[in-house]
Amino acid sequence: MYKIGILLLDRDFEHDVYELIKAFYPEAEIHTFYEKEEGEYDLFFKVERQDDHFLISYECEERKGKASAGIIEGQSGKEDRDALLSCSPESVHELRKANKDSLKYALYHVLTKLTGRTLPWGNLTGIRPAKLAMGMLESGMKNTEIAQEMRERYLVSPKKTALAIAIANREREILKEIDYEHGYSLYVGIPFCPSICLYCSFSSYPLKLWKTRVDEYLDAVCKEIRAVAGMMKGRKLDTVYIGGGTPTTLEPDQLKRLLDTLGEAFGFDGLLEFTIEAGRPDSITREKLAAIREFPVTRISVNPQTMNQKTLEIIGRRHTVEQTKEAFYLARDLGYNNINMDLIVGLPGEGLSMVENTLAQVRELSPDSLTVHSLAVKRAARLNMFKDKYQEMTFENNQEIMDRTMQTAYEMEMSPYYLYRQKNMKGNFENVGYAKVDKAGIYNILIMEEKQPIIALGAGGSSKLVFDHGKRIERVENVKDVTNYITRIDEMIERKRAGITAWL
Repeated sequence: MYKIGILLLDRDFEHDVYELIKAFYPEAEIHTFYEKEEGEYDLFFKVERQDDHFLISYECEERKGKASAGIIEGQSGKEDRDALLSCSPESVHELRKANKDSLKYALYHVLTKLTGRTLPWGNLTGIRPAKLAMGMLESGMKNTEIAQEMRERYLVSPKKTALAIAIANREREILKEIDYEHGYSLYVGIPFCPSICLYCSFSSYPLKLWKTRVDEYLDAVCKEIRAVAGMMKGRKLDTVYIGGGTPTTLEPDQLKRLLDTLGEAFGFDGLLEFTIEAGRPDSITREKLAAIREFPVTRISVNPQTMNQKTLEIIGRRHTVEQTKEAFYLARDLGYNNINMDLIVGLPGEGLSMVENTLAQVRELSPDSLTVHSLAVKRAARLNMFKDKYQEMTFENNQEIMDRTMQTAYEMEMSPYYLYRQKNMKGNFENVGYAKVDKAGIYNILIMEEKQPIIALGAGGSSKLVFDHGKRIERVENVKDVTNYITRIDEMIERKRAGITAWL
C-alpha cells in the first residue's frame, strides 16, 4: 500500500489539502498530523504559512521540491485577522475562499508534476460544479466569462467546463418560476430495502428483519408529517420526494396510508412535482403501482443500476434483468409517463463493453430521464468495510465510458439537467442527470443548488433550512437508527420546530 504523510503546520484548509491529494492518489493510505511524527512514507507533504505565502514542500524517493501560494492581503498576520472581525461575513468568506483557491491552485500543479496527469474537474473538491457555474451566471457573468474562470482559476477541463455551464443554464430556466423565499420542498425517507447493496452507505435496513415494525415506523412518520405541516403553514410546497431505501417495500395499504396522510396534512394542489422512487424492481407489483396512481404522483424511478446479471449478483441486488424490464413496462401500462432510471458506472468487473450492454437495453426501454452515477465507495459501504474480501475486483471508469453514457442519453433525446460530485468517485468524475424536454427532476436540482428549504422526514432525514436570501443554510438532523427514530419521534419533531422557528 502506497503511504502518504501530510504535515499540516497550518490547518486552515486541511480538508481541502487532504481531498485534493486523495483525488490524485485514490488508493493510497494517507495520514495527516500537526506536528512532526516518526514514520516511513513513500511521499511526504508539509504545508505551512510563512508571512505572505503558503509553502508546500514535498519529498519522495525520486525527488523533492517546494511550491508557494500567495496569501491575499487581509489574512497575512494577526492584526489583519483581528480586523476581519469587524468586516461583513461576506467579506470574510470571500477572503477565505480566495486564499483557499490560491493554495489549491499551487498544490494541484505540484500533484500534476508528481503524477504526470490532470483531473477532469481540476482542483475542485467538495464543490458542486453546476452550483459554482450557476452562481457566476446569476452574478451577471456571460457563458464565455464563466468558462474562462473555470478553466483558469479552477483548472477544469474544457469538456467538463462546457457540461457545468450547460447544466447551470438549463437549471436556471427550469427554476425561474419558483419562489425561493416562500416555497419549500419535502423529502420522506422509507429506509427499508429487499436487500442491502454492496456499495450502499445509506441508512437502509433489510425488510425481512423489520417487516413487523414497518407499521410502527409509519406511525412515527405520519406523526412527523402532521406536525411539520402545521409548522410550514403560509409557505408553498413546491415538490415532494419519497425516497429511501426503497419506498415500494411498503405494501399497497401502507403506501395509501402514507400518501393519504401527506394529502390530508399538506394538500397536493399547486405541486410542481411529486416523485416516488419505486427503485428496486423486485419490490414493484401491479397492486403497488396502482395504489400510487390513485394520487397525483408525477414521476417515479425504476432503478436497475446495471443490466448485466452477473454484476447484479455481485453487488447484492436480488433481482433479474428481466424483472427490471417487466417493472418498467408494467409502469408504462398503468399510465406512468415520467419514469427515471438510475445507472452506476464503475461497478466491480464492468468495463466499457458491459456498460454498453446496459445502455443498449436501457435505450430499448426509452425512459424519460436517466441518472448516471459514478461509483463512490463511502466509508459505511460493505464494499469498503470488507475491502479485503473484494480486493481482487476491478473497478473501471474513464472518460470513454462517461462519453458513451452521454452519447446514449443524447440518442434518447435527453440533455443534462443536474450534476453533482461525491468523495471517492471512481475516476474523479461526476453524477449526471439527463432528461427529455419537461421531464427533468425539479427536486434533484433544488437539493443540489440549495435555493430553498428542504424539510426531510423519517429516519436519517437531514433538513436543509435555507434562509437570509439563500446566503445561509442550517441543518436539522433526524437520528438514523429506526428504533431510535420511532421511540424519539417527539424529540425529532421538537428539533424541527426549534430550527424552523429560529431560521425560517
